Amino acid sequence: MQKVIDAKDKKIGRIATEVAALLLGKDSPSFVKNKTLNREVRVLNCSGMDLNAKRLEYLSQKRYSGYPGGLKIVSAGKVIEKVGRGGLLRLVVRNMLPKNTLRTKRLKNLVTEE
Repeated sequence: MQKVIDAKDKKIGRIATEVAALLLGKDSPSFVKNKTLNREVRVLNCSGMDLNAKRLEYLSQKRYSGYPGGLKIVSAGKVIEKVGRGGLLRLVVRNMLPKNTLRTKRLKNLVTEE
């Protein structure tokens, strides 16, 4: 089964919450927390997402290596330069999904198109 979402002129948070709920299967009557669905979520027109310049500065991606001084903060503008707007959406959705072993399996069902 395939769900299609058009990202043209929508905010990134609104799109990400909708995608995360679909990947979890919350809209399905057979929702089970410990299983993944065979559902592909396709996001179209990621390049048309509504991201203003101010948001690109204060949105950030944090990583911590575990060592003192190992916190790395990268702004959304740098993430877009590196992986594109679809990659930024993938990172936001990844942070919204539960942090367990099913997260990578669920993220494989997300397809972003520019």
